[in-house]
Amino acid sequence: MVILGIDPGLAIVGWGVLECVKGKFRVLGYGSIRTEAKTPVEDRIEQIYDSVNVIIDKYKPEVMAVEELFWNTNQKTGISVAEARGVILLAAHKNGLRIFEYTPLQVKQAVVGYGRAEKNQVITMVTSILKLPKPPKPDDTADALAIAICHGHAGESPLGKYYKM
Repeated sequence: MVILGIDPGLAIVGWGVLECVKGKFRVLGYGSIRTEAKTPVEDRIEQIYDSVNVIIDKYKPEVMAVEELFWNTNQKTGISVAEARGVILLAAHKNGLRIFEYTPLQVKQAVVGYGRAEKNQVITMVTSILKLPKPPKPDDTADALAIAICHGHAGESPLGKYYKM
């Protein structure tokens, strides 16, 4: 199974593509999509949509695993992330990918074994599990890879069917 993991955002979208076979991972690619703060939001979400389509076209994932939206106290930030997340989901849908959502707690549990793990613990485990030469940067990219790992574990288990969006 080829999994596209996405950590949605407006300024930075982390992405990672993993092949998962019988619980073993192979990294196909990872990185981030960045948009400029002074750019109109409609141009930023178009850039995100187009970039996600390029990634899907290049790596041909079968599924997209995306982090559920986490509402913080800043509603304006939450709304802009939701807008970006919407075009990411649209790109996946229009390309025929099955979409799965995971909470930060589920991702941390799957990667670290503890749902309240710190960010540096997640980055360390992602680097170790995927045998990367160095931690992925920015943190959003490590998060996207963690989301893909989470789906790799859940998607191959009988519980995986319960995570479908």
